[in-house]
Amino acid sequence: MKGKPLRRKPKQLDEQPTVFDATAGPGGAMIMRPTDEGRRGAPAKPMPGSTAMGFTDEAASVVVPEADAAVDPVARTRARQIASRLAIRRPRRDATSRGGIGELGSLPYRGGSDEIDLDATIEVLAERPVPEDEDIVVRDRIRTKRSVVLAVDVSGSMKGERVATAAATVGALAGELEHDDLAVIAFWSDAAILLNLGELVKPMDLLDSIMRIPAQGLTNVAFPLELAAKQLHRAPVRDARVVLLSDCVHNAGPDPRPLAARLPRLDVLLDASGEHDVELGRDLARIGRGTLHVVRDYRSVAPAVSSIFGG
Repeated sequence: MKGKPLRRKPKQLDEQPTVFDATAGPGGAMIMRPTDEGRRGAPAKPMPGSTAMGFTDEAASVVVPEADAAVDPVARTRARQIASRLAIRRPRRDATSRGGIGELGSLPYRGGSDEIDLDATIEVLAERPVPEDEDIVVRDRIRTKRSVVLAVDVSGSMKGERVATAAATVGALAGELEHDDLAVIAFWSDAAILLNLGELVKPMDLLDSIMRIPAQGLTNVAFPLELAAKQLHRAPVRDARVVLLSDCVHNAGPDPRPLAARLPRLDVLLDASGEHDVELGRDLARIGRGTLHVVRDYRSVAPAVSSIFGG
């Protein structure tokens, strides 16, 4: 996909970025280990316009010893305030989803279940003495989950108040989405996967994890979008999306716009409290078939997030 040049010319990275798996270590420290995607091996052929995974010679780990940041009262207070104002609708019921996913519900027979809902079927037959197949009501699983990836910018340009607001946003949003399939990726020039799709959601643990990562380094927006696409590879497109929390000051790595085009949907929550790039944020949202929401402080986060999810 070719488009107009980026307003900033991003730095070409000397080394391929690495994806880390972030876990809590002794004393509240964070241990970030390169995942299998970040270890030595034959890399998969990258998509055009994408950024390849990094590789190391050994299974090293990086210890981030900022235990004091694990309990940040400002971020936690903001998370509670944001959460109290969120209005996120539940995902629509998807009767086409099979395979034991979702809640049990009653729906017309379409060849996928043999458990008849007798009471509901009798009501239908009372009005239709010559029934068709779909007049038989069965009990089956109805998907009521979304698949959401939160990509959170923790690069050097997001220091201080901005990273506290980003962490609070993740904590509040994770609380609302704890019954959905949620993944969280923190990124700078590299990236750390804090939660994979399908894992147990612990909102305040996610907030603390983000606060443990020192805001530093360049901003490579393309890398988390590629990782998000991998997370969503098997998710139903109908309720799959990525929410990017960033100032969109992309200054390292390839153009992220071609990666946005490969996502089911990309919504951008752009922090405009300091340096920012609205033009790139607008491009990413448009190409990703999503929406752009500009926020200047944590008070404007809840209305923006509620709008993203149709609240």
